Amino acid sequence: MKSCWLSVAAIGLLSAAPAHAIDAKYARQLERSGCTQVSELQGCDITKTRAENAAAGVVTTTPAGAGPATPPTPYAGQWVARAADGSTFATLRIDRRERVWVNGRRVTAKRSDGALVFRDGPVLYTIQGDRRLTGEDTWADFDAGTKGVIVAE
Repeated sequence: MKSCWLSVAAIGLLSAAPAHAIDAKYARQLERSGCTQVSELQGCDITKTRAENAAAGVVTTTPAGAGPATPPTPYAGQWVARAADGSTFATLRIDRRERVWVNGRRVTAKRSDGALVFRDGPVLYTIQGDRRLTGEDTWADFDAGTKGVIVAE
């Protein structure tokens, strides 16, 4: 009976000890190479550097601890708001962080139902995020009652 309790206690102590899946040397190799345990199974070579693995197309050049990269935005770029007669109504600039400038002046923008929407005075601009939709990028001046399209430059 005493040996049974001793065995249970020993098993309990062993199961409470922390488990380390990888040793320190292997962890350093993974960090240096830019690989993960999963990407190593997919062809990432832990004996190479991050740059060599990136050149082989196995890992990205962003370090693992650098945080998420800024995702590409479909709104970024130079845009021109055109009037019905084809003349330029306004020039728009949107950067990767979706900050918007209308005719060189910064305005506040927000996403709404898959589109980037911003206002400059009485004019409301809407640029769709899905670039497959054509003719959906528009502007409307509610004071003058005019509207038009927005095209990428």
